[in-house]
Amino acid sequence: MYRVASASEYLVITGFGIDDIKIAKKAWVLPGQSYSVFDISPVNYTFEVMAMSAEKLPFILPAVFTIGPRSDDEDSLNKYAKLISPHDKLSHHVNELVKGIIEGETRVLAASMTMEEIFRGTKEFKQEVFEKVQLELNQFGLWIYNANVKQLVDVPGHEYFSYLGQKTQMEAANQAKIDVSEAKMKGEIGAKLREGQTLQNAAKIDAETRIISTQRQGQGKKEEIKVRTEVKVFENEREAEVAEANAELAMKKAKWAKDSQVAEVEATKAVALREAELQKEVEIMNALTQTEKLKAEFLSKASVEYETKVQEANWELYKKQKAAEAILYEKEKEAEAQKATAEATFYARQQVADGELYAKQKEAEGLVALAQAQGTYIRTLLGALGGNYGALRDYLMINGGMYQEIAKINGEAVKGLQPKITIWTGAGGVGDGGDGQGGAMKEVAGVYKMLPPLFNTVHEQTGMLPPTWMGKITES
Repeated sequence: MYRVASASEYLVITGFGIDDIKIAKKAWVLPGQSYSVFDISPVNYTFEVMAMSAEKLPFILPAVFTIGPRSDDEDSLNKYAKLISPHDKLSHHVNELVKGIIEGETRVLAASMTMEEIFRGTKEFKQEVFEKVQLELNQFGLWIYNANVKQLVDVPGHEYFSYLGQKTQMEAANQAKIDVSEAKMKGEIGAKLREGQTLQNAAKIDAETRIISTQRQGQGKKEEIKVRTEVKVFENEREAEVAEANAELAMKKAKWAKDSQVAEVEATKAVALREAELQKEVEIMNALTQTEKLKAEFLSKASVEYETKVQEANWELYKKQKAAEAILYEKEKEAEAQKATAEATFYARQQVADGELYAKQKEAEGLVALAQAQGTYIRTLLGALGGNYGALRDYLMINGGMYQEIAKINGEAVKGLQPKITIWTGAGGVGDGGDGQGGAMKEVAGVYKMLPPLFNTVHEQTGMLPPTWMGKITES
């Protein structure tokens, strides 16, 4: 007979001619074969899985899983037909099977994580649970179509998430109060700061205007001292105002820090009290609660004293920093004044140098004009002399008085020397005959006649004597 399954069903046929099973939407069922129909529509399974973290803190994980056979995979359909289809998908057997897999994987994963890791990484925790559960369901041919894990819930008697939420709420409220106070403080300080900056800028502009005016009038030193004095007075006044504002701010910060720490200690005390209630007997819990209370009180006082000391130290450091800044500002103004004086001196010297340069330029221009005129004069003379350079030179030397100057210089050079002049003339004797006899010896005789007077003259003027082999001077 011919069988046809509905849209959400499959036929499972076994028997004659089939080695294992045959899954089809429609088929002939022959004699010796049997068939059954299974539904593949997914089913919702709702659980409240109880698990325990690594700190042994129990919690409840509410979850709704939509699970059914995987219709797009033939191997998964075969597994489902063999293992699950004989049972009703809403039966207790199937429900316990799915619940056991989900609870087992959730507990194993939760046992390896702390409560803080589970709470802060809820999305990653859920995703890892889904992946591990799906891995186990694959062997039954089941597929998770959808999974919705709700918010983690405390187990009665273990209100971890409840107290954690209270702590977060208190911290948010305290932080909001602190933020409001901080905003007011910043507004007041900002207004004071803008007012102080306005006064400082006005004083600075006024001081610079006076300095420039004084420099132009030649009284820079006097105005520099006056401006320095005014700036110092202004800085002292502003520093006093800032110190007063900082003192008020330090007192407010100390009060806010105290309130914040008291709230934090109270929240910590509440958590510690609950942990003591879960782990110890009522009598031991009361004793420990009293002990923790005393510790918290002493710790709060010590914390407030510590913050106060820190604020005082910060205030002293701030005053020293402002004093150093005032000294630095004064030094900067002195340096600016010195720079202005140096620039004025430089400008004056530059003007003198420019004047000298201008005079030199004019002198050079005069020399160039004179040279051009002399060139024109010489070209005119050379043209008048017919291009005779020798005649031009003699004319220029005569016209310039050069010959007279040379004669004057030579006369002054020999003036007062009283030179001794020796004149040699030919004497009568050998070499003077008119007949020309002995002409070859005439020149030799003239040389010998010249030597004695020459030696006498050299000796008188220099003190040098001729060598003995040449002759000897006789003393007269």
